[in-house]
Amino acid sequence: MSTRRSFFRKTGKALGTFSLTALAAKSASAGVADALAELNTLTPEAAATDDDLWAMMAQAFTVSPNILNLNNGGVSPQPKVVQDAVDRYYHLSNEAPTYYMWQILDRGREPLRRKLAGLAGISPDEIAINRNTTEALTTFTWGIDLQPGDEIVMTKQDYPNMVHAWKQREMRHGIKIRWISLDLPVENDETVLKAFQDATNSRTRIWHITHMMNWTGQILPAAKLCAEARRRGIISIVDAAHTFAHLDYKISDLNCDYFGTSLHKWLCAPFGTGMMYIRKPLISKTWPVFPNDKPQSDDIRKFEALGTRSFAPEQAIGQAIDFHLAIGARRKQERLHYLKKYWCEAVMKHPRVKLHISLKPEYSCALGTFSIDGMDVGETGSKLMADYQIHTTSAKWENINAVRITPHVYTTTRDLDRLIDAILKIASS
Repeated sequence: MSTRRSFFRKTGKALGTFSLTALAAKSASAGVADALAELNTLTPEAAATDDDLWAMMAQAFTVSPNILNLNNGGVSPQPKVVQDAVDRYYHLSNEAPTYYMWQILDRGREPLRRKLAGLAGISPDEIAINRNTTEALTTFTWGIDLQPGDEIVMTKQDYPNMVHAWKQREMRHGIKIRWISLDLPVENDETVLKAFQDATNSRTRIWHITHMMNWTGQILPAAKLCAEARRRGIISIVDAAHTFAHLDYKISDLNCDYFGTSLHKWLCAPFGTGMMYIRKPLISKTWPVFPNDKPQSDDIRKFEALGTRSFAPEQAIGQAIDFHLAIGARRKQERLHYLKKYWCEAVMKHPRVKLHISLKPEYSCALGTFSIDGMDVGETGSKLMADYQIHTTSAKWENINAVRITPHVYTTTRDLDRLIDAILKIASS
């Protein structure tokens, strides 16, 4: 408890947000620390509904007081302590770039790797630090040996970058994609398992599994899919862009072969930070995308040969992990699911409002989607921003057509009351 309180007092000292005076910043520091100390005396379920404590916690962020940001699923803002760490490392680098970048900060990757491994529940020798999920999964797409005629199974609702990557390999190397189209939301694991099984044959080499659909927030039974793939001798690749540090789980819980995520989403790490995992026996069999003198080595570090890059965001991942752990993974998940249910249950009573997401915690968490009958979702999103200064995103892909709402831990129910009021007014107009 004292460790958490100390961490957040340090966090608060760095607040100094745009609108805070020095006195107010000091007050906010105490508020954040006290809120964290109090939250840690509550069960995750009880903490989830304590809006006053989370409102105090929100002072750790520097989000706009005017624009209500409900597109945190795209890129999450960083708490001030993480922003300050980036600045500190960046300014240090500029004192003597080739010295501080390569001889000081670059050496910080190993302790950071161990810290990430602890958070993910796997060996440090199976983790590479990179820039985002796309970079991780593209490495797998091009790095796994496949022969013409080999097949992979994926859904039409997967993330576009991954769809395009596999389509490009299909065009160039003669592999074949077996497509699944899911009718979302799905509230039955067996439905998803059967869809993958039915698309599989003797030529199937890979199952590409999206843990949480970016469009709607639908959670797929990744652990069950990976177990079935393993039983069949099929490689499992998990796109976990939206679940790492969002849902309370470890990579080891999934028992997958390959895993990629973006740390600048729910971990609130600096923009352009990500992580990949490869099961140890498969590292030597996976080719790096960038040049390496030992491309068939079993050293995971061969995937980090990116050339010159800024070490400041990478090193500040450590502060983001500390921030996440100070809140607690389970506590964070319960709060995010509570916020999603709060606004969804309020607007679903309107006859013109349709939800496109399950409210069951095993099938969704923070992300939620809706549409208004007779109204284009792009128009709905534009109206929310123009008339109510609420920032969202519209999802139009395959059979998905909805406005996506994504709160975060700094979002309060008072913020969501503003959203609810806006949606009901638009639906009633």
